[in-house]
Amino acid sequence: MKFLKRTIPVLIFAVSISCTNTPDCTILLIHLKSEFNLGNFKNAGIMADSIRNYCRTDQNRVRLADSLNQIAQRILLDFNIPEELAMKQLADRVGVFSEIEKAEWESLSWLECRTINGEKMYFNRAASNLKRILDFHYDRAIRDSAQARDPEMAERKIHTQAIIRESSVKSEPVMPEKIKITYTITIEPDAVPAGETVRCWLPYPREDHPRQKEVELISASHPDYILSSVTTVHRTIYMEAEAKEGVPLIFQTEFSYESSGQYIDPDGITVLPYDSSSALYRKYTSEEPPQIRFTDNVRKLADSIAGSEESPLEIVRKMYHWFSDNIPWAGALEYSIIPDIPGYVINNRRGDCGMQTLLLMSMLRYRGIPVKWQSGWKVPPGFRNLHDWCEIWFEGTGWVPLDISYGLQYSDDRKTREFYITGIDSWRLIVNDGISGALYPEKKFMRSEPYDFQRGEVEWRGGNLYFDKWDYQMKIEYGK
Repeated sequence: MKFLKRTIPVLIFAVSISCTNTPDCTILLIHLKSEFNLGNFKNAGIMADSIRNYCRTDQNRVRLADSLNQIAQRILLDFNIPEELAMKQLADRVGVFSEIEKAEWESLSWLECRTINGEKMYFNRAASNLKRILDFHYDRAIRDSAQARDPEMAERKIHTQAIIRESSVKSEPVMPEKIKITYTITIEPDAVPAGETVRCWLPYPREDHPRQKEVELISASHPDYILSSVTTVHRTIYMEAEAKEGVPLIFQTEFSYESSGQYIDPDGITVLPYDSSSALYRKYTSEEPPQIRFTDNVRKLADSIAGSEESPLEIVRKMYHWFSDNIPWAGALEYSIIPDIPGYVINNRRGDCGMQTLLLMSMLRYRGIPVKWQSGWKVPPGFRNLHDWCEIWFEGTGWVPLDISYGLQYSDDRKTREFYITGIDSWRLIVNDGISGALYPEKKFMRSEPYDFQRGEVEWRGGNLYFDKWDYQMKIEYGK
């Protein structure tokens, strides 16, 4: 009976289309959106096919239908754990729990699930995220002392303390590290028909930042590569190759660079009144829809944290402490399936590095404090990963780095504890100086990651190749 209820709308449309040569594309799209919002992705896919078949002359609606269908498929990849398996994973992570506890966790969205095609499905990181969230809220002593036991955090603290010492005389970049990276994208065999041209964009280090110097391209797997300009938002190396039947297609680049840390002592930061008429101020205090917007929730939260404080530096510090006290790091959904990332963080009280950064940027820009996105990878020995952070402009000082998701370090020394409010370590690969920039050469289809650029992007004549069709690997050598 449930199956009949879900398929009746599609059957009605099938009959209506067969009885007329002019189906109403507007009504089809309305119902496609409705089925999509309800999580009825099978029905939505059928309607998207109808729009492609019967509304070819209305390319705007066809593109929107295709986009919604692609997003639906991405949601299915993220929410791919049925309830029985999710409960087993949960028991392994948190131990024995009751149905009442489970219902409460779901109502708080701490245990993330959705109804998809009539079945409750769980986010593939729901169990591990719940464990993090419970530890954050209910075992603060463990959370606060975790850095003493976590090898990455312990090494990070030693490293940042050395940066503070090196920066005691000047606040310029210090403690440079030579890094050599081999980055590889491997596309699954037959993901693209043999003979078709595959277009691939790989991450490449920026050359326009004082903390990242001596960038050298060592090799590229395909000689006719294109490096994007140093002024582009996303720094890329682009290659093309022909797909061959039955074998993976590999794109690879090798480069080296020097990465430095930096610490600006907050006691020495000069904060002059902002020149609100300058191009820099206007650009970096503006909204950038859809992910940097001054919504009512963003305004209310920013005002509640800042209170009557007027000093930009103190507002930044208050917001940083609020994140450390209220927003645990958690594994994220793919950004392309979250229409309002700052709103998601506010409503769900969690987020990964980029999600936290987008909320912080939204609040600071709303308060008239210029801030810009920066991202790429964190590359400390043994702990590499995608990573996002930002830089804040203080009039009279310049751009100051801030890493919101690294949080306060466990220390009695204020400079060590608050290092990441005005400092950054040497273990970075800077690829992006903003969000949602155009790729070069231009990408023709919807990106796998529409805001950030870290893993790469791949497409062919038939459309975008999503992350499930290819893999990426980063090999790092130090001191090279």
